[in-house]
Amino acid sequence: MTRSGRRSGSWRRPTFWTVVSWLLITALAVATVLRFSRGLGAVTNLNDRFPWGLWVGFDVLCGVGLAAGGFVITATVHLLNLHRYRPVVRPALLTAFLGYLMVIAALAFDLGRPWNIWHPIIMWNPRSVMFEVGWCVMLYTVVLFLEFAPLLLERRAGRRLTRIARAIGKVSPVLVVLGVILSTLHQSSLGSLFLIIPGKMHELWYSPLLPILFFLSAVAAGLGMTVVESWYSRRVFGEPLEIKLLASLSRVCVLVLAIFLALRIRDLVARQALAELWPLSLHGGLFLLENLVGVVLPMVLLNLASTRRSSPRLAFANGLVVLGFILHRLNVSITAVEAATGERYFPSLLEIVITVGMVTLLIKLFNWACRSLPIFSKPAA
Repeated sequence: MTRSGRRSGSWRRPTFWTVVSWLLITALAVATVLRFSRGLGAVTNLNDRFPWGLWVGFDVLCGVGLAAGGFVITATVHLLNLHRYRPVVRPALLTAFLGYLMVIAALAFDLGRPWNIWHPIIMWNPRSVMFEVGWCVMLYTVVLFLEFAPLLLERRAGRRLTRIARAIGKVSPVLVVLGVILSTLHQSSLGSLFLIIPGKMHELWYSPLLPILFFLSAVAAGLGMTVVESWYSRRVFGEPLEIKLLASLSRVCVLVLAIFLALRIRDLVARQALAELWPLSLHGGLFLLENLVGVVLPMVLLNLASTRRSSPRLAFANGLVVLGFILHRLNVSITAVEAATGERYFPSLLEIVITVGMVTLLIKLFNWACRSLPIFSKPAA
């Protein structure tokens, strides 16, 4: 007992970031009540001419893409038999699972009638890209839950739970294959959503290759996110950082970025769209920022041996990959539409509060899972 009568360690003074995070989560709760009690029109700057904003551009498109590390890493380990990457399987799965929870929550916020979100289950429209994306997201979320379930059961006592965990483990290869198929389908199909509005997108971003570009950028962002979260885990939880492993992932990321950049330049040249850069405007500047800072610069940095030997530099370079990915998705969903239609959109305060609050909540859940579950223990072969 201490002099104050309290047990040592029973209370800790909250840090500045702890207080800020709980304030943001409280603001999220308040904004959620306003959103579902007053409707979309009262809390957003969306309208009939600009129906997709921050919640789709960031929460959905970026949430799905940043979760791509889940299927990339599991496929690398279980399908390509590169078992040296096993230490990052569970953190990647956790990020993917939380990312898809964010996507589902964002869809509930963005839909005008969220109580009808279950309709695609029984009201089929196979010709709709949204139908395919909806089903893939639903099924892949189930797959992620099943892949993640053994972690929840691993430290629980009881024969029944042990049998369930073993049964899931036996079908793990099937789950991995399903995850790869479903992820490939909807990561690319998200790009197909924008193919239906060719007259409402700026030529710098509209492209028949959008499905391929969306898939490649998601793979690069997923790999980058895996490196960033590994560095974050070392800083916060003191977990060991396998620098050689993360450097190897970064080399693959450079290859994917190179393919992405080559396809994009070839497409722009073929469509004679590069002329849209001059005279340089705000939209052209955002296009250059997205590609120079988010693609070219990290490719250069990750090719340097000094970067690959330093964990902070490695995290910084991969953080640029993630930033470039976010800029690309926001430019496709917002900037390109603004430039082509002349409609101006800036998210309302409540849109920003809900997005920032959801990201903060996911970080809290990630921290809780890392402290409570065997996330960093090496999975059984």
